[in-house]
Amino acid sequence: MLFSSLTFLFAFLPLCLVAYYLAPSKARNCVLLAASLLFYAWGEGPFVAVMLASIVLNWSGGLAVHALVPGRARVALMTVAVAANLLLLGTFKYANFFFGVIVHLPIGISFFTFHGLSYLIDVYRAKEVPERSPLRVALYIALFPQLIAGPIIRYADIAGAIRSRASNLDSFASGIQRFAIGLGKKVLLANTLAQVADRCFSHENIVLSASNAWLGLVAYSLQIYFDFSGYSDMAIGLAKMFGFNFPENFDFPYVARSITEFWRRWHISLSTWFRDYLYIPLGGNRSGPFRTYVHLGIVFLLCGLWHGASWNFVIWGAVHGGFLVVERIVLKSRLQRLPLPLSFLANLYTLLVVMLAWVFFRTDSLAEAYVYLKALFAFGSAPTTFAMSLLDLKTTTTFAVAIGASLPVVPWLRSRFPRLAHKVVWQFLTAVGAVAVFWLAVFSLAAGTHNPFIYFRF
Repeated sequence: MLFSSLTFLFAFLPLCLVAYYLAPSKARNCVLLAASLLFYAWGEGPFVAVMLASIVLNWSGGLAVHALVPGRARVALMTVAVAANLLLLGTFKYANFFFGVIVHLPIGISFFTFHGLSYLIDVYRAKEVPERSPLRVALYIALFPQLIAGPIIRYADIAGAIRSRASNLDSFASGIQRFAIGLGKKVLLANTLAQVADRCFSHENIVLSASNAWLGLVAYSLQIYFDFSGYSDMAIGLAKMFGFNFPENFDFPYVARSITEFWRRWHISLSTWFRDYLYIPLGGNRSGPFRTYVHLGIVFLLCGLWHGASWNFVIWGAVHGGFLVVERIVLKSRLQRLPLPLSFLANLYTLLVVMLAWVFFRTDSLAEAYVYLKALFAFGSAPTTFAMSLLDLKTTTTFAVAIGASLPVVPWLRSRFPRLAHKVVWQFLTAVGAVAVFWLAVFSLAAGTHNPFIYFRF
């Protein structure tokens, strides 16, 4: 069951909200946990047991690790608990990649495994006191707004709200608006752009010329941004409706002027997770330049594998890791020294690297990626052929809106026109806009438009 489905919008979510707010305050965690387990079981059936195993493992592991005094036994127990998490993830996600054994991949397993690991590691580091209530740990890991597509939440972010939270009308209304905007990003922008990207990457009824290849790549670059940031917006909005506050996950990444900056803006919760739980423990930048470059390489190779069990994702991670190293050695300082009239070159460089890396992310094999890269640079058989059928009025309008929405236009308008940013005026405009976006998205879903779920590998 997806957030962008009519079943979720008009059955699951309304019933969940009614049950939640009718329940006594002390019972609301139970209601929300039951709803979250139902949400997951709706699509994954018996594989909800995998998530329950992760919950039991990390709840009991946290208590056991905390109970031991620092020493070899505590380190050994922590090693076993982390290894058990990785074994659970590896069995379902990487059995085919490493051993050629096909195993069903439970949706969201990467997300709930990383939630469990962060909880366990924070308890081990004494940053968190272990939660004695299994229900609270279960709610943290299974909470449906962030369960299948993130963002990756630390226990510290919501521990207080799990124990006690109060909802108010302003927060609830803000959550509805944020959810509606995210739904619009996903349904109106990402889904429309997906049709162009899918046709180009599958070569469906078109010649894969350079122009078509670039059009498909731009479409996919915008699709994945609005799909992923849209889901994050919906998750943040849903959390607000239930009294939780999730951190932001995207900050206009396509305006970045380096790959380093891109990763401060793209999937922020994932990049900070890898920084805090892998890069820094490896040694970070504390052991000299060479070791720093090795650590960056390891982190981004594993980041690639986290996204999917294929060599394409490994190469995608290696491209990003490689350019991060190059920027640290020589490129970043030069990009920063560019005079203002030429600063767009830094953004152009970043976009080019990110988009070319998306080729490996989108294609299913190295052979497909090679064919697509050849077409991009006119090494194919028909470099000038352009499929005009890909760009009807709706698609062209969507491209224009998507490009505009990927830029920080709204923050600029609010700073440029203070009266527009007045609280009452802004609230009215956003409320009207959110309502319009929501119903346009609903009408689009009712019409049976293309509605892919691109996180099935996670």
